[in-house]
Amino acid sequence: MAQSPAAQTSRVSRQADEANDRQVHLAQLRQVELINGRAAMVGLVIGVVVEGLTGFGILHQIGLGALVDGYTACRTQYLPFCF
Repeated sequence: MAQSPAAQTSRVSRQADEANDRQVHLAQLRQVELINGRAAMVGLVIGVVVEGLTGFGILHQIGLGALVDGYTACRTQYLPFCF
């Protein structure tokens, strides 16, 4: 059973719209990833500068210092148990 010309045109138009939507979505994703990458680089630079000024590492700055200190104690055999 053959489709009418109007149905074929509608299908082709819908496919073109979907392809255009995909291209717009990919362009938006590229832009968002670019912004996220730049924000991560700025955050890392700020963390390194603050580490240089205060002497506290980045993990101490974000509240994970106890985890780092526990790992150091484990590596130096001050704790009877290690993970």
